[in-house]
Amino acid sequence: MTEKSSTGAGVFRDVINSIFEPGVNRGVMVVMNCAFMGLFAILVYLMFATRFNLHMQNKQLPNVHLRKEWDLRVRTWFNQPGRKLRRRNARVAKAAKIAPRPLELLRPAVHCPTVKYNRKTRVGRGFTLEELKAAGITAKYAATIGIAVDYRRKNRSEESLAVNTQRIKDYLAQLIVLPTQAKQRTSEQKQAYQAAVQVPGQVVPLPKVAAAEAPRAVTAEEKQVQAYVTLRKARGAYKSHGIAQKRKAELKEKKANSVKK
Repeated sequence: MTEKSSTGAGVFRDVINSIFEPGVNRGVMVVMNCAFMGLFAILVYLMFATRFNLHMQNKQLPNVHLRKEWDLRVRTWFNQPGRKLRRRNARVAKAAKIAPRPLELLRPAVHCPTVKYNRKTRVGRGFTLEELKAAGITAKYAATIGIAVDYRRKNRSEESLAVNTQRIKDYLAQLIVLPTQAKQRTSEQKQAYQAAVQVPGQVVPLPKVAAAEAPRAVTAEEKQVQAYVTLRKARGAYKSHGIAQKRKAELKEKKANSVKK
C-alpha cells in the first residue's frame, strides 16, 4: 500500500489509480469509510423517524390528523329523557286546550295492501268525496268538524263505501256542534257540551273483523278445486274482455252484412 497525500485531490487521484494498480490504497479506504459512516447515519435517522419501529419497511410516515376538534363532531343523546317529558307535556297541554273535542280526526276503515294482508283492516288517511256525499256533507264542512278528507283515494267496492259512510253517520250522530254566537246556543246544547267526555282515540271504532272459521275436514269438492288455475283464467278473461267483445261485434257485423247481400 503506497502512502499518498490526504487532501481531496489526492484521495480522488488514489481512487482513479486503484483502477489500474493492484491492491488497495489509502484513497479507497477513505471513501469506503465515509460511505459506511453515511449509511450508518441514515440508519440512525430512520430509526428515530420511525420511533424504532423496525416493521415500517417502505410505508409512508404516519401523520394523521384525527384528533382535531373531535368534541365538536360528537353527537350525544343525553337529553332524551327531557325531550320525552317535553313531548308528553305538550300532548297534555294540547288535549286540555281542545277539550272536549277528540284528540284524533275521524278516519276511514281501509284494507291493507297485498294479498297477504288485505284481509286486515286499519285506519286510513281520509274519506273520499263519494263517501262524504253519501253521508250528506261536503268536504269543506267535514274539515271543520274533525273528519279527515283524502282527495286521492277512490272507492273500489260497494262494501267499503257502505262501511265508511256508516262511520260518518255514526260520528255525526254523536257530534255536538255549538253555534258560533253564544245567543244562539240552547240550554240543551250547553248541557250536552258540559257533559261531553274527550275521546283519546277514534270516536267510532273500527268494524270488527269476521271471526275465523273453526277447523274442519276438507271436503271432496274442495279438493277438486284448482285455485291457481281459476285465478289465472279470471285474470286472462279480465285482460282480454275488451278484445273479445270487439271480435264478437265484428263477427256479428260481418254476418249481418252477408245476410243483406
